[in-house]
Amino acid sequence: MLTLLACQQLPASSSPYYFQPDSLRVELLKGNWVHNVNDSQPELSWVIIGDKHYAQQTAYQIQVLQVESSGFEDVIWDSAKQLSRKSNAVSYAGDKLLPNHTYKWRVKVWLKSDTRKTIESVWSRPQFFTTSERLDNSASQHDIVTSDIAPQYIKQLPNGRYLIDFGKVAFGYLELGFISDKDGQVTVHLAERGTEDGALSEFGKRSSVRFYSVPLTVHEKFDVYAVHPPRDKRNTKAEKAIAIPGKYGRITPFRFVEIEAEDVNISDIQAKQIALHYPFDPYASSFTSSDDTLNAIWDLSKYSMKATSFAGIYVDGDRERIPYEADGYINQLSHYLVDDEYSLARYSHEYLVEHPTWPTEWKQHSIIMAWTDWMYTGDTESLKNNYPILKEQKLLSFLTNEQGLLSSRPNGTHQTMKDIVDWPPVERDGYELKNINTVINAFYYLNLKQMAQMAKAIDETADAAKFEQRAADLYAVFNKTFLNQETGLYIDGVDSSHSAAHANILPLAVGLVPEANKAKVIAFIKSKNMAVSVYFAQYLMEALYNNDQADYAFSLLTSKQKRSWYNMIRVGSTISLEAWDDEFKPNQDWNHAWGSVPGNVVGRYILGVTPITPGFDQLSIAPQLSDLTQVAGKVPTIKGSVEVKATQVVGKSVSLHLTIPNNVVANVSLPFAKNKSVKSVHINGVVVDFDEVSGLLAEDVFNAGEYAIEVLYRSH
Repeated sequence: MLTLLACQQLPASSSPYYFQPDSLRVELLKGNWVHNVNDSQPELSWVIIGDKHYAQQTAYQIQVLQVESSGFEDVIWDSAKQLSRKSNAVSYAGDKLLPNHTYKWRVKVWLKSDTRKTIESVWSRPQFFTTSERLDNSASQHDIVTSDIAPQYIKQLPNGRYLIDFGKVAFGYLELGFISDKDGQVTVHLAERGTEDGALSEFGKRSSVRFYSVPLTVHEKFDVYAVHPPRDKRNTKAEKAIAIPGKYGRITPFRFVEIEAEDVNISDIQAKQIALHYPFDPYASSFTSSDDTLNAIWDLSKYSMKATSFAGIYVDGDRERIPYEADGYINQLSHYLVDDEYSLARYSHEYLVEHPTWPTEWKQHSIIMAWTDWMYTGDTESLKNNYPILKEQKLLSFLTNEQGLLSSRPNGTHQTMKDIVDWPPVERDGYELKNINTVINAFYYLNLKQMAQMAKAIDETADAAKFEQRAADLYAVFNKTFLNQETGLYIDGVDSSHSAAHANILPLAVGLVPEANKAKVIAFIKSKNMAVSVYFAQYLMEALYNNDQADYAFSLLTSKQKRSWYNMIRVGSTISLEAWDDEFKPNQDWNHAWGSVPGNVVGRYILGVTPITPGFDQLSIAPQLSDLTQVAGKVPTIKGSVEVKATQVVGKSVSLHLTIPNNVVANVSLPFAKNKSVKSVHINGVVVDFDEVSGLLAEDVFNAGEYAIEVLYRSH
């Protein structure tokens, strides 16, 4: 195994300022000044910038200072020089911070070049932060912010009304100004759906697509009005509904506004959509390709992350405004792939640990969220704090039988949970729910593997060994119990003779299918097309992309059938839907983040960027291009952005350009060339060995920098 170095010139200046650390975070919160830090001994992170030849950190020094109201600053902790590559989740080790105080911190680093010369940077610009009034080590979060969105157009309709289109749905309220010829009243209609002919208000009786008519008292001459929807008891008064800060008033998702003025004449209309959302960096990620459908679907998924963050926690849309674990996991994963923002996911995860919901699988998703948080941040603090409840309550081992199989209904129906498989029920592909279900046990297998890894990370070595053994035992009993030897497919559960798509997708996705059985399982899954909901499509995509079925996965990803992400755009939504179409769930939300699976599939599989080790110290780049002739994208990580560009002449060549951030090591593979007739592979102009069977390069370890990879195929 060789270590590849980027071909790049040294900077003209070797000034230490060139290597100043950047993008400081305290408790995952980024920004020059952040508030609400809940930890008295917070974790600190930074990004290494500068020339790629000085790519690897060898040491760091941190200083934390207390800032008095008088402006006086006092160093309360100095780490001294620490020989370490660690640049994220470094724990403050001074005396505990005080509540309701202001602090700042800074860091400098020592970097080693590819010639083994070392350079010392200057101190970073400081990050200021204030601690909360009550410090309890729970996840810290930013305050909700607002954006003022200007309308795409304002026009008068033939019926005399005025129509305003803001282009996209956002959660918020309307700021409206106009001149009225006298005192009186107008009616303002706020709607999620509409056309150039007006806002749409006619839906099915069960519809959750929003339309509100708001009477507004107006004054003579010019005035400005805040227009809020009426109260919806279900999403504002329900016990588990997340409250919106009172200073914003009541909010609703809307795009279209229609103004009905019968008794007054209005003119000089001005309008703003005051959109609430969590802080969001639109430049943290990018993606474009030769497929316009894919581009539009990715844009939809990315915007969904911003638009649905209005509550300061991942919620299931506007109908309930309640957090759910499976919803939260897909939201978390897609959020990570479109913005380098990790605090909202952690806050949502920790909330759900304490406020679980009823489906069996949703509890299992708490472990998946914990594992994903750890892998993408490299921070074990939340894991340590929540490990006991993950082990004792979320793993559900107390519901296993003597064979080690899990059942949420050992005595009929468990009081606090119920197997769900997929939602809504019409999306279950005829799944036969039994006392011991295949899907539940496939998730249990995944949880055991993840718990073993997390236990090792926090030095619970005895537990790790137990979890590993249980996973190995479950692998054997799972295949003995659920694999139908005659058909080669997995049945839905004990005493079932039916094989639903879900019972085969999830075992394939989590690594339970023996190699000899994969061909039959894959063929069966492909015969089912999109036989799952927008939620379970996450695992369908993972099962396919992880098992050399990129072309078929891509065909589903870009499909224009009714059961497709494109259909969300076609019906007029600008945020991902709760279901493929109103046909499958008449009361669905048109603003549901769990429908945003392409937001993570594009970054993880088409661009191919995933962490190998927690916190991206080591990452994988394995693009799966299918028939895309052009791809260009930026994938955020806590260490900095990975950029992937590709130009493909199908059957002839692929030109791949990679940009790898500092202080990481990347493993690069070429799955798009697997089992192809490859003539040669060049990296920065040098021919290298390539294994067509595995898709692996002989030289697969890449340091930070830019790389040009050229793949040439043999002509036929």
